[in-house]
Amino acid sequence: MTIMTLRNGLVFLAGVVLVGCTTLGPDYQEPELNWLVEWQPDLYGQLDPTAAATDSELGEWWRRFEDPALDSLIQKVLTQNRNLQIAGLGVLESRARLGGAQALRFPQSQQIGAQAAYIRQRRSDGLLPASEDSFGSYDAGVSVGWELDFWGRFARGIESADAAFMASVANQRDLQVLLVAQTADIYYAYRTVQLRIAIANENAVIQKRSFDITQQLFDSGQESELDLQQARTQYLATLATIPDLERSRVQLRNALAVLLARPPGPIAELGGEPEKLPVVEPIALTGIPAQLVLRRPDVRASAWQAGAQSAQIGVAKADLYPALSLFGSFGWNGDSLGVTADGLTFAAGPAISWNIFDYGRIRSNVRVQDARLQQTLVAFDATVYQAAREIDDAAIAVIKTAEAGDVLTESRSAAERALELANRRYKEGYADFQRVLDAQRSLFSQAEKELVNEGAHISAVITLYKTLGGGWQPQSLEEMIPEDLRETMRNRVNWGDDLESPVPEVLDNAQSGGSSE
Repeated sequence: MTIMTLRNGLVFLAGVVLVGCTTLGPDYQEPELNWLVEWQPDLYGQLDPTAAATDSELGEWWRRFEDPALDSLIQKVLTQNRNLQIAGLGVLESRARLGGAQALRFPQSQQIGAQAAYIRQRRSDGLLPASEDSFGSYDAGVSVGWELDFWGRFARGIESADAAFMASVANQRDLQVLLVAQTADIYYAYRTVQLRIAIANENAVIQKRSFDITQQLFDSGQESELDLQQARTQYLATLATIPDLERSRVQLRNALAVLLARPPGPIAELGGEPEKLPVVEPIALTGIPAQLVLRRPDVRASAWQAGAQSAQIGVAKADLYPALSLFGSFGWNGDSLGVTADGLTFAAGPAISWNIFDYGRIRSNVRVQDARLQQTLVAFDATVYQAAREIDDAAIAVIKTAEAGDVLTESRSAAERALELANRRYKEGYADFQRVLDAQRSLFSQAEKELVNEGAHISAVITLYKTLGGGWQPQSLEEMIPEDLRETMRNRVNWGDDLESPVPEVLDNAQSGGSSE
């Protein structure tokens, strides 16, 4: 092949590429959900639709509780939790995959090789003296191929890898949301159990005093055994509730230890016994429902996953058409005998490959990828429906637990007054001891119900913030992956700048487009 022929061929090939190059497959756009636009609740009076929602309002919602112990626990969970570190490593993996997809757009070395041989042989025909010959041969060469992205196979591959990378970032943020809410929920469940144990112990002390009094009166013949046994039964029944509460307290503490990546045992951050649960001020949410739903990291991840799958249709469709490549090879060979002169070889030109006999298999694969895309689109729709439901459920729970709290506070006050009156009438001889026992039992029950509802209200508030997608912060890979893990990985593999490269802060509008890198 002459240089002139090669040049003309390359010029012609370049012209064909410039004229005919296209990108197969659909251009993904995030689906528009008409029902979501029409869904305009006020979340039972907790939503101010006139104000715009901002990430900063929900990013550190737990600070509204003004609890330094909770602040400390959440910060440590966000840096020490193993599942969150795994999610960060998943982001790193998806970034590496994106780099691999981008590299396919450049020429690829198909083969680099060298070989040499040394041969020693002995010849004898039985008539002449034997003789020995030895010689060496050697050759080396390299061949390079560059498949032109004529049908957009590599462009779609990059698009898919880029969307998968963005989805991994959204998944990491969604895990932040879940872990922050889980930490706060467990923490206040632990505090609630502590206070329930305190209430049980206080009532046990009161009931033990009543039991001792009835024991003395019975021993002196002033009371019947019925009063004695009833007082004893109530006292022992209260004592029986304490071991189960103590078991729950230890289990909740162990659950926090797991989030903190610690073995079961005391947690210094929990401190001592609380006096009461915090009073949560009424929530004033901002934004419109569609914004509140679509900003959730799990919804963003679902949208990006659909975008990643959409690009796979184009990758599959490219196999239906011929692949156009440029190739070149260079070689050097020779031997020690000098029979042939050392020489250089060079070849270059276009190449076409076409899996024309695999048309049925390739067409089926295109249909497979399209079916998978539709699955991700339906999954996205289902994710948004579920997100709307969770927000509404949490909002009504906040309102109703607050309403129940007002009633239970009055009920507990009434029970305290009833016990005061029962004790007075018993001492004055106007009521029997059974009225005192009933009043004690009622006060214990109402105080317990009020405290449990307070814990449920706090849990509802936490859940509402979680359903709104609050509790995540943009993190760099240095923050996602601890330094000791990154150092171990550096010592094992050359990661270049991937361990320090920035991560996108905004993951909205999942659609086809340029790389996020």
